[in-house]
Amino acid sequence: MQELEKEFHIKCVKGDVGRYVILVGDPGRCAAVAELFEGSKQVAYNREFNIYTGYLSGEKVSVCSTGIGGPSTAIAVEELHHIGADTFIRCGTCGGIDVNVQSGDIVIATGAIRYEHTSMEYAPIEFPAVADFDIVMALKQAADEAGCKSHTGVVQCKDSFYGQHSPESMPVSYELLDKWEAWKRLGVKASEMESSALFVIASARGCRAGSCFHVIWNQEREKAGLDQKMSEDTSAAVRIAVEAMKKMIEADRAR
Repeated sequence: MQELEKEFHIKCVKGDVGRYVILVGDPGRCAAVAELFEGSKQVAYNREFNIYTGYLSGEKVSVCSTGIGGPSTAIAVEELHHIGADTFIRCGTCGGIDVNVQSGDIVIATGAIRYEHTSMEYAPIEFPAVADFDIVMALKQAADEAGCKSHTGVVQCKDSFYGQHSPESMPVSYELLDKWEAWKRLGVKASEMESSALFVIASARGCRAGSCFHVIWNQEREKAGLDQKMSEDTSAAVRIAVEAMKKMIEADRAR
């Protein structure tokens, strides 16, 4: 594309965002994240991309919403990276797959199943979608310090929300149901929609990326008749992401 005064979608320029960025899906969640920054202010809001910038531990940091799915996440990461961001922590929601993952728990992704198409335009399917090890460790430590029950492992990423929740109604139900059974047998922790694209793009652009999720529901526990209660309070996951980012900042300074 031709050179533009501002990034085409996020409408930001260099200096608007920090090198450290927390990514959320819902634009309405950005203000709550920004409240945990020092001196935060909104710097842009266009389409699904709501962006605030402030400071953590004296370093400029930002929070940016990405909407739902890989394509808009890819746009945000590409444009944020173009103006200086290089460390991304996604903080979102997920649905549990492993029956040990309960509503209200935290899932920290070590890797992601590339059952989406965005990452295919960056790397062959044989290339793994893997989180940055230092970010995984920072997220795990932050979760432990917060006293939150957390799970680390592989998550599944897909493009169709209803392909997960109503697979029997789809013309390709045979494929969706077979793959889901495979994810269960492989011990996959949860299902969400962005991490595989995020991790592969980070690899392609030489960035660092990780993800943590608040578990809303687990349909496998429901099928098994196990107790659970829907949980939509994402505040713990937000605090964990922010504390993990502080740890990344401190570790970078130490280096």
